[in-house]
Amino acid sequence: MAPMTASFRPRASRPSSFFFFLFSQHLPVFISSGLRAYRVGARRSVARTGSPFSWPLVRRCSWALLSPSRGCWCRHRLCSLEACLLPAHGLPHPFVNKLPGTDCFLLPLPQGAKDQYLASKGCIEIAKCKGARYRLGPELEICGYGCWDHYYESDTLLHSLQVLAALLESPVTQDIICDVGMPVMHRNVRYNCRVIFLNRRILLIRPKMALANEGNYRELRWFTPWSRTRQTEEYFLPRMLQSLTKQETVPFGDAVLATRDTCIGSEICEELWTPHSPHVDMGLDGVEIFTNASGSHHVLRKAHARVDLVTMATTKNGGIYLLANQKGCDGDRLYYDGCALIAMNGHILAQGSQFSLDDVEVLTATLDLEDVRSYRAEISSRNLAASKANPYPRVKVDFALSSREDLLEPLSEPLEWKYHSPAEEISLGPACWLWDFLRRSQQAGFFLPLSGGVDSTATACLVYSMCRQVCEAVNNGNQEVLADVRTIVDQLDYTPRGPRELCGRVLTTCYMASENSSRETRDRAAELARQIGSHHIGLDIDPAVKAVVGIFSLVTGKRPLFAVHGGSRRENLALQNVQARIRMVVAYLFAQLSLWARGARGGLLVLGSANVDESLLGYLTKYDCSSADINPIGGISKTDLRAFVHFCLEHFQLPALEGILAAPATAELEPLADGRVSQTDEEDMGMTYADLSVYGRLRKVAKTGPYGMFCKLVSLWKDVCSPRQVADKVRWFFCKYSMNRHKMTTLTPAYHAESYSPDDNRFDLRPFLYNTSWPWQFRCIEAQVLRLESRGCQDLDGVD
Repeated sequence: MAPMTASFRPRASRPSSFFFFLFSQHLPVFISSGLRAYRVGARRSVARTGSPFSWPLVRRCSWALLSPSRGCWCRHRLCSLEACLLPAHGLPHPFVNKLPGTDCFLLPLPQGAKDQYLASKGCIEIAKCKGARYRLGPELEICGYGCWDHYYESDTLLHSLQVLAALLESPVTQDIICDVGMPVMHRNVRYNCRVIFLNRRILLIRPKMALANEGNYRELRWFTPWSRTRQTEEYFLPRMLQSLTKQETVPFGDAVLATRDTCIGSEICEELWTPHSPHVDMGLDGVEIFTNASGSHHVLRKAHARVDLVTMATTKNGGIYLLANQKGCDGDRLYYDGCALIAMNGHILAQGSQFSLDDVEVLTATLDLEDVRSYRAEISSRNLAASKANPYPRVKVDFALSSREDLLEPLSEPLEWKYHSPAEEISLGPACWLWDFLRRSQQAGFFLPLSGGVDSTATACLVYSMCRQVCEAVNNGNQEVLADVRTIVDQLDYTPRGPRELCGRVLTTCYMASENSSRETRDRAAELARQIGSHHIGLDIDPAVKAVVGIFSLVTGKRPLFAVHGGSRRENLALQNVQARIRMVVAYLFAQLSLWARGARGGLLVLGSANVDESLLGYLTKYDCSSADINPIGGISKTDLRAFVHFCLEHFQLPALEGILAAPATAELEPLADGRVSQTDEEDMGMTYADLSVYGRLRKVAKTGPYGMFCKLVSLWKDVCSPRQVADKVRWFFCKYSMNRHKMTTLTPAYHAESYSPDDNRFDLRPFLYNTSWPWQFRCIEAQVLRLESRGCQDLDGVD
């Protein structure tokens, strides 16, 4: 990109400007100088061939590029980029690899460390070619954020040091400040650290001060926060580093960098979210630029929280703030959803995309650092506080980040953040998650049991949305996505002609009929498959069901009956569960062999379709079709899924969805009544999906038990339910919830999207063996009901 002509305001001394490049996850963040201007656009990653290293799998994450200067009379360029390169077969961390489903393996550690070294080195080399002078990487980038209990292993620390040593020794890292993330052991305590070095000398090791330990995060399990604010200690370098740096000790602790031309302070992810974030005191001490390499995962309706935090940070204290978040699947249930942004003095100046398959995204903003100083200067309360602020230790760096900039270039204007609707988020986030899983698993596509109901329909629509995004990326010239597609379909010259044609190559759907299935659901499933283009199969599971039941009858001499035929509740449930479990067995058989039968190579990932509400209540059969390799809708409520399907109806031109939305939700596991469905989900559950969402949010988000939930719902539902009715609903929910909690132990790994997810892998840690009568809690509820009734509380007619 050609540089632009520079001009300056009159001044005896004309300081220059500089650029900051921020990468997240594997592609590090760069702050570069010597770049005059950037056009908005995409840069391609390192080619697959003709390179000293190759990444057949590519991840994405966020970069941010900033170019402020300490000079009073120059303007400064600030840009945000999004990119990530994944080493071959690597997941979020190069030392550990997992495959979807039940398989899990470890990549040999030296090879994983080598991949990470080559990736980081390649990124720095690219940045230096663009004139970068400062490179900032994401949290724990050298070993990977998702190592989990591998942080306990000394090998993880050793290989991190080896990668750091290799980076220090490489000529690529000369004349550029490199800021990398890795675990560091200091005085036998493990810290989550930033290691900042320049020209083979380590400038500062900055440990994280506030660790994320809620929801899906468990940093306190592996790390200790640094509690000595504005203090540093001597860190004795390992001998392998001493020989390279010619240093015995380096500063370790809470400090900021002071270059020749500005002062830079960093926050590490969670520190932005704390009640007293470091940027407050750093800003009072004169730090003008704040950087944050974040690891924030997607949750529906969450994007506004990040934006609010950054805008409020710069509104109160002034300054320029760059947030560069990861983007992509980390090999787990989480999807990191980008939203890189650039803000100054409470205004958003650049916004990155939230979901994308592009390897690199470039955002630009032209800023005047004088705007920060003048903004701060007129806030008297801030200046009074700054005059009393305790200073931060400053690591003086005899190095300039700045270069002269064009004064005539127009400054960036504030913009209004564009949020996706929840339905749009569902159409994009889980679809990108599916794509990452598919290409990394080295499988040939997906197998989906398609029942003709809303849930499996939503899953099919997500695969179709994935195909739409892949085709869009290919049409936009994304060669990495095209190469991944060709690998998946096992055809080197393949180019998708459209999402429907691609869907036929990567998605196999199957309607598994029984004698209890209706013609309507069979036709709806077939028509949807035709419209999205999937390879569709129709089969009958009755022979298998009769064979299994026949074995039982042969051994016991008794034949179970459905309730409508005079059978007991136990018999009725057992016969329903046999059908459901047969479908799971058939799904895995066809996933493994259906491509073989068609003369194609590879196997298929089995997709599950149990929503978050059904999981919460346990309204599913253990080891039925809810058991799969991955579940893209397992963290999404039924209400949101219906809204998503309606979104697809309007935006994807799939008229078959209209009939699916109009049909009642049914499992179709009991005999039909005159050929019509006699069983509905809400009748089986004894509650509506809308009520179930309310219970879920109160249980997890509001953190209420049975009595607390009753107290809140008495007020919330006072216009539709009497206290007695509310008590009955709450008791019924908790009885069913606790009775079925054991099913969460075998829940298929699902995309995390909802704040009340019952996933007990890491997010919702609860027992799975309960006293389902809840005697004490229910007695408290009953006592409160009697108290309200004795006081003459109005008993309003409600609906159950």
